[in-house]
Amino acid sequence: MNSPDLPFAPAAERNRVPILEALAPRLAAGSRVLEIGSGTGQHAVAFSRQLQGVHWQPTELPENLPGLAARVVAEGGPGLCPPVALDVASGPWPAGPFEAAYTANTTHIMGWAAVCAMVAGVGDALAPGGAWFIYGPFIRAGHPTAESNERFDAMLREQDPRQGLRELEALESEAERHQMRLEEVLELPANNLFVVLRKRNPAS
Repeated sequence: MNSPDLPFAPAAERNRVPILEALAPRLAAGSRVLEIGSGTGQHAVAFSRQLQGVHWQPTELPENLPGLAARVVAEGGPGLCPPVALDVASGPWPAGPFEAAYTANTTHIMGWAAVCAMVAGVGDALAPGGAWFIYGPFIRAGHPTAESNERFDAMLREQDPRQGLRELEALESEAERHQMRLEEVLELPANNLFVVLRKRNPAS
């Protein structure tokens, strides 16, 4: 039950179970996980409770940090680290390396330059062989994955031309520049994708 004093996102409550089901078998016990854009902290709290032995590092823009910090204090467990401020475009990034990174519903609300900065930052923060899990709506082969996503994309671009659904192929190309390759794409409810990128391991 959410406290009325804490920020709350209904979408985060709806999607946390399918995301967790995708995340759990792909995340090794004991992993350090860097979450970019933790928002209300609902995912950070839920996932750190369910994923035993995982150390979850939430982050947010400085102006959004108080609400996130309040939830972590009120509901956080032993695997949930105190949140830190992170603007992907300017840093500084939390000290790594991390075995995994996670972000949900961020790529379409950032400008493309910020998305590229996030890709570069995650590439630097991940340990070799580490995974980056990205959840959200995307464009594939030039088309949104559903009619509802097409309407959503148009709405985003109308309110801010820098926003909009990202082409998965463009994200994959940018990730390749930072030693990450596309490993898996899962279709989740509500026409969203769960994308897994893997940092190359020079030793393998």
